[in-house]
Amino acid sequence: MSEVNAALPLPASPDVARRRSHRLLKTAISLHRLLAWFAGIGLLVWGLSGLLHPLMTTFGPQQLVYRAPAAALALEGMLDAGEILRRAGIDNAVAVQMVVTGHGNVLQVTESSLAPRRYFDVHSGEELADHDRRYAEYLARHYLGAQVEPMPVQAISLQDHFDLEYPQVNRLLPVWRIDFEGDGHLTAYVHTETASLAAVNDDFKRVMQTGFQWFHTWDWMPDRTGWLRVALTTLLVGSIFCLCISGVVMLLRIHRKGTAPGLRGWHRIGAWMLVLPVFMLSGSGLYHLWLMAIDPPQSFLRHGAPLDLAGVSLPLGTQWREVTEGLPVDRLSLVRNAEGELLYRLGLSAQGSAPEGEKAIRNARFDGVPATGPALYLDAMTGQPWQPGDRELALQIAEYAIGLPRSAVTESSLLTRFGVDYDFRNKRVPVWRLSYGEPHNIAYFVDTATGVLVDAVESHEQPERLSFSLLHKWSFLMMIGRDVQNVAISVAVVAAIGFLAIPGLLMRWRRRVGSAL
Repeated sequence: MSEVNAALPLPASPDVARRRSHRLLKTAISLHRLLAWFAGIGLLVWGLSGLLHPLMTTFGPQQLVYRAPAAALALEGMLDAGEILRRAGIDNAVAVQMVVTGHGNVLQVTESSLAPRRYFDVHSGEELADHDRRYAEYLARHYLGAQVEPMPVQAISLQDHFDLEYPQVNRLLPVWRIDFEGDGHLTAYVHTETASLAAVNDDFKRVMQTGFQWFHTWDWMPDRTGWLRVALTTLLVGSIFCLCISGVVMLLRIHRKGTAPGLRGWHRIGAWMLVLPVFMLSGSGLYHLWLMAIDPPQSFLRHGAPLDLAGVSLPLGTQWREVTEGLPVDRLSLVRNAEGELLYRLGLSAQGSAPEGEKAIRNARFDGVPATGPALYLDAMTGQPWQPGDRELALQIAEYAIGLPRSAVTESSLLTRFGVDYDFRNKRVPVWRLSYGEPHNIAYFVDTATGVLVDAVESHEQPERLSFSLLHKWSFLMMIGRDVQNVAISVAVVAAIGFLAIPGLLMRWRRRVGSAL
């Protein structure tokens, strides 16, 4: 028994424990004073610039219509799609679909991902010259409504790259940039393949976005100086994070009988209230910064296998009424299955009414509302239903695009809302989420309407996405309203600047001036 007791560590004496506690407090105070300048400046820079984001999303220009133009397709008497494409000399394409334009229902053909789309009248087969540009303007006016109704177009151009005004967060390329005349200099970015308004800017949003890029994300720094940007950001934001830790030690170890006078008292009161929010914002920001530096985000937007259009022969025009009887079909596209067979995908109308009003539309953009309903498939050669259905096609598109066997899929689900893994930046729902287990550990998101692999999230990215969503954007508050979320973050940041950054910097300045006298 004595041998056992001898092996156990002896508890530290009260004097040793006090000395350790004193050394810990002394270290925390020294660290707090050392980092005060960096952390104070960092909190001012990242706090004030961070406020620009909720201002930009809340008060920036908004679309007035949520869903793309839609009308029940009435294709009786249309020419055989195969005949239309053969006349145009088109043997292969990455996407073929029917779209609603100012010309009515027309056939849209995407020959390559970054090329302008081509359009054909479904009754005469005639190609509509320069129709991609006209369709883009039609969509911009549809989404923006009265904001641009009286305004002529000042300039319009096809953009095939991201830049500071149309950053990578928007995901979609190529887009038509449409500049409208008027005092606000409204600019719309339109992606015609998905019939979506990819982004919209005006002078107010440009100022907010530029300030956010310059002082919050530092996107002004060239790509070749990426690690310098990471190092400088880590110095300033890391100082805030470490200051929170040393501040917690000081709060817990320094016991006062009353409130400290002046700035010191306000600083201490603010620390008790704000240390957790600042810790959340700075810690999640650092995590996001480092992961993006180590594993830069890549665009996974990929079309499926090219369509061999020589096999399109089903004359839908003579069978349309019979095929669609009783069905609210408002989308039609050509897709390819794993055997290379062409299928007509009939998209049914989305269920429920579209969001209306500025607030409802803004919420829908961030939360996600399905643009289409369920889908039915017809064999483009025989006209017979293709029974495997939407999930099977999603599996086949992914199998072709990434080369992984379907046996590796551990879970599949249809997403109709945005979430942590698949957020509003992707701009399209519904999509299929396909999870791949060991050793791949990745989830892919597939849009069967256009045969596109939209996004991918590796398992090691999921904790960071969760951290950034919950701790940096405070998405846990969205259940009580996006405006509440924005207000809560803004109040916390303003309070942190007013109670922590400014008093802390003033105290350090006074201490420095006093020591110099």
